Amino acid sequence: MPEIELSAGTIDYVDTGGDGPVMVLAHGLGFDESVWAEIVAGLRPDFRVLVPVMPLGSHRRPMHPDADLSAHGIAALLAEFMDRLDLRDVTLVQNDTGTAQLLVGVRDERIGRLVLTSCEALDNYPPGIQGKLLDLASRIPGGLFLLLQSFRFPALARMPFALGGMTNKRLPRELIARWYGPLLRDRAIRRDFTKFCDSVDRRCYLKAARNLSSFTRPALVAWGAEDRMMPPATGRRLAELLPEAHYVEIPHARTLVPFDNPAALTAELRRFVMENPLPGEN
Repeated sequence: MPEIELSAGTIDYVDTGGDGPVMVLAHGLGFDESVWAEIVAGLRPDFRVLVPVMPLGSHRRPMHPDADLSAHGIAALLAEFMDRLDLRDVTLVQNDTGTAQLLVGVRDERIGRLVLTSCEALDNYPPGIQGKLLDLASRIPGGLFLLLQSFRFPALARMPFALGGMTNKRLPRELIARWYGPLLRDRAIRRDFTKFCDSVDRRCYLKAARNLSSFTRPALVAWGAEDRMMPPATGRRLAELLPEAHYVEIPHARTLVPFDNPAALTAELRRFVMENPLPGEN
């Protein structure tokens, strides 16, 4: 994988190359680029697809000790990534965490189209049982470390109050090990993860929602139809705040929409781009 030095540290990223429309896929907390693997495969013939490995727990390179890894800090890194690679008219796709929303009205000049798929939004933060459990653990000394130990055991990770509640599909053992291995092995990665968890602002996305009406470019809200952690009602409310948004529900999918139903999400992304061409696109 190529790598790029950003202000917070070095990150890896996927880049399929090519001269098609640019699509940047942003993963959530505790995941990496692999959650988008089937989407990348489905889009790469016609798009330049990039997936930065954000410092959200499954990254392999620790960030600088003084890096801002709050939700706003992660959003700023996403903007910096697009700046450094001079990506223009980006279709930015966010899943799970809601950090892409924090760029709207602040650093959204490179975003030509915005796609939000089952993510934190409005008053649903921390989201669901999983988010509230993580928030509670982060407030207890040693709580996060103890919580993370459960991911050594796939059976526990697949429980409804953990990863199992975020997906309809059975999670393979190797994916659980890939996503949580860095956290279990590397103290510096745990430090980065803890920084994000410790910086939770419960009103973060409610405040960000004030800017959504300023995003008059095309937007798609593609929500997991069976999501319990990020309920479809939240997605519908979110779409109502974006002036040019179209709302769809992805069948047979919970929070990890790109993992649960990649074919349906890929089809929606293709349709969205085709129906909303930007100046200069063929």
